[in-house]
Amino acid sequence: MSGPIHIVGTPIGNLEDITLRGLRTLREADVIACEDTRHTRKLLTHYDIQKPLVSCHEHNELQRVGELIRRARSGESVAFVTDAGMPTISDPGYRLVSAAIEQGVEVRVVPGPTAVESAIAISGLPSSSFRFIGFLPAKRGQRKKTLAALAADRATIVCYETPHRILAALEDIQAELGDRPVTLAREMTKMHEEILRDDVSKVLAELNQRDRVRGEITLVIGPSAETATPDVDIPQRVADLIESGRDRMEAIKMAASEAGLSKREAYSLLEDEK
Repeated sequence: MSGPIHIVGTPIGNLEDITLRGLRTLREADVIACEDTRHTRKLLTHYDIQKPLVSCHEHNELQRVGELIRRARSGESVAFVTDAGMPTISDPGYRLVSAAIEQGVEVRVVPGPTAVESAIAISGLPSSSFRFIGFLPAKRGQRKKTLAALAADRATIVCYETPHRILAALEDIQAELGDRPVTLAREMTKMHEEILRDDVSKVLAELNQRDRVRGEITLVIGPSAETATPDVDIPQRVADLIESGRDRMEAIKMAASEAGLSKREAYSLLEDEK
């Protein structure tokens, strides 16, 4: 009987941010595959967990996949973790999960924190619809092209960025998307956590005053006023108002007012829903 492969979420900073199920899964695993054995050993030592570790990162994942699946097929319980957060979310793990599914090996998920959801939760920006784009391209030309393609997107945009590229990235965001509201979440859940909330230009000005920007960064970019997706579910609200006795045009007008939209914008959302 095959042992399952467990995809386990681990803390993004604070070691207390791991679930009871996550700890139990790591304690019961026969082997733990991890992105960096030194990093994962710190977490395991903190909770007095002693298990064999196997490195599985972006440079050797293809080679490790076969070994881990063979171990699972032989009946071993395999746990897979990355350095922080949920595996496969801009982290290794996709190839392992895909191969396991293809070969009929059971995969179970043990949810944990992610920088994406944590940053959105603390941003104060619209969260009913968001687009996660991973890391922005390192090269400026490609980065500007990627951002330009998102200009008309109605959703909040979330991305990761490195400290040495964040200033250039913010400059390109302002140039391609305008001076939108952003939340820059740095070193979330760690001792030096910092949350900057303001327009792009003001966050950029703040960072330009510093000698150096350090730490892991998640950037939440709010939609423009023209493209923002309202928190009110327009199609559902219109349907509810019609059911309560309003005629269709009156229902659209009321729903638009509640969402802070024009009647034309609300009608456009209804057409998009169709």
